[in-house]
Amino acid sequence: MENPSKIKTAIIGTGCISNEHINGYINNPNTELYALCDINPERVSAMAEKYGIPSGRTFTDKNEMLKALPEIDAVSVCTWNSAHAECSIAALEAGKHVLCEKPMAMNAREAEAMKAAADKAGKLLMIGFVRRHGNDAKLILDYAKTGFFGDIYYAKAAYLRRHGCPGGWFGDKSRSGGGPLIDLGVHVIDLVRYLLGNPKPVSIYGATFQKLLNRPNVKTSVGYTSAEAGNNDIFDVEDLASALIRFAGGAVLSVEASFSLNIKSGRGDIELFGTKAGATLDPIEFFTEMNGYMVDVNFPMKTSLSFDGLFKNEINHYVDCIVNGTECIAPAEDGVQMMRILDGVYESARTGHEIVLSN
Repeated sequence: MENPSKIKTAIIGTGCISNEHINGYINNPNTELYALCDINPERVSAMAEKYGIPSGRTFTDKNEMLKALPEIDAVSVCTWNSAHAECSIAALEAGKHVLCEKPMAMNAREAEAMKAAADKAGKLLMIGFVRRHGNDAKLILDYAKTGFFGDIYYAKAAYLRRHGCPGGWFGDKSRSGGGPLIDLGVHVIDLVRYLLGNPKPVSIYGATFQKLLNRPNVKTSVGYTSAEAGNNDIFDVEDLASALIRFAGGAVLSVEASFSLNIKSGRGDIELFGTKAGATLDPIEFFTEMNGYMVDVNFPMKTSLSFDGLFKNEINHYVDCIVNGTECIAPAEDGVQMMRILDGVYESARTGHEIVLSN
């Protein structure tokens, strides 16, 4: 039954990641999962049946949905990357709040257009930087805010897979915008920047490689796969990217991201180095000095990153921002800065030179 007191939410793009958004809305007492849209009619019908959405609220065209259902309050954009800007701007211009999956867009130009649309509409545009909502991020920030780490001047981040291209659109540059950098690297780059207090990037040196591709001769499973993965998938993106990113204030981040790499096993880790203490994430450990001794501080396992409830936390924050006007911790401006970083890495890799970003 329709509940007029609840925020009516719609999903644009019903691939794998949309399940996380849908479950978040279903479990939030202030929202009602109201409509679904996907260019694939079979997929949207299957998702509607799975979640009990009536046929009159399923669409294959976002503009038709926005026109037919003006009562929609908020939208999640869960499409492939090349449709993020188009779908988000359409929803914002229709007067809806938007939560757009990461990366915000294909490039900074598109991201800036999205932010301008949100500013003009007076609506929230939140970016799906889901790692900002993790229990590990909260713990690190609790210590950072007290000055425990001192000045964090250097960080290392890696999101490496040995054999891990999801297939489908993820390897198709026309739809993804790039490979592991724009898909996986986004998570760790953004989390480090968030933990540093969101400093602006000032210069970037990057390199990308296309050596192992998606390991076409390997038959073992890649784990997470795209909803549309098949035998004829395109792979014209990088399989490995690395970069040095310098931020205003002097902090530097070294980052690596891969879909295919000859390593023993995949990993995702972050290291922070401060003047008073350092830290690793997942599991969380601190390294500092006490009473003239070097000390390691180990936390209980519950402080390691838990993916259980991660997207739920994100959706709850999105709804809280809409309902109560709470300040968004993943605003459009941060999405724009992330796209400037990604643009810089790819441009540096193309030219072989450092890219200096304008203010």
